[in-house]
Amino acid sequence: MAPGGGGGIRAPSPDLPVPARQKFANSTRRPRAYSAASALPRLPRPQSIRRGAVVVVVACARGSEQQSSPAVAAKVRPEPGTLSVEFRTRDGCRLGIARYPDFAYNAQGGRGVGAGRGSKSGEDDGIGTVLVDFDVATLYIPPMSGATTRFLGLPLPPYLKIDILPEALGGTIDRATGHVDLKFRSRFCFSVGSVYKAPPLFVETTLTSEESRGAIRSGTGERMDEEGRCRLVGVAVVDPIDDLFMNTFLSLPTECIAYLSATISIAAAR
Repeated sequence: MAPGGGGGIRAPSPDLPVPARQKFANSTRRPRAYSAASALPRLPRPQSIRRGAVVVVVACARGSEQQSSPAVAAKVRPEPGTLSVEFRTRDGCRLGIARYPDFAYNAQGGRGVGAGRGSKSGEDDGIGTVLVDFDVATLYIPPMSGATTRFLGLPLPPYLKIDILPEALGGTIDRATGHVDLKFRSRFCFSVGSVYKAPPLFVETTLTSEESRGAIRSGTGERMDEEGRCRLVGVAVVDPIDDLFMNTFLSLPTECIAYLSATISIAAAR
């Protein structure tokens, strides 16, 4: 064989016998592609991860930032006495602000789900007061638009929309008397297509089946009947925002009022 420079691979010499050259050629194999994954040791599967468990994948954000989450999401069973409470909005609602006439508002399709328990022993006796807290992620109230809202008998102008984004809903429901008090907090986002979007108006009030009274607005609700139907009313103060047009147009600060027709269902949690 001729010597190879720099320790390179040497070719078989033509002087070798034919069987020897064939043996040498058969013994040469293509180099294996290197894989960093194959070089790592294979770790055993943790005992906590079994078939049927729900595995939550850890997602990486940009900039190599990592958000941690539990490796296994276990299904939590409701505690004894826990109640499932559902809140649905209906047609026949009204919303008003300042001294303007009220808007006629169809809130059909609004919904929220929450968990409740007895106010005294924590257990359900079927007739007492229920303490309820609704899951914000399930709360939905239809936006005010030409399809859902009328002012002075006419639908709202095209592209005009007010999104209602709930942030909290919870309180007490007395099944014996039908008395309902629910603390409600939400953002109201006014927009005209993509041309104009105002900063959100923040509203916080107690939606009640009783009387709600402010300085310039007031109203009375209706208690829950045997089918869970009720009419809740709430007066709130609306503070000025960082928008001169909205502050002037709505005369902020001022009061607003909401009449919300709803159906409340209470059942044992599954």
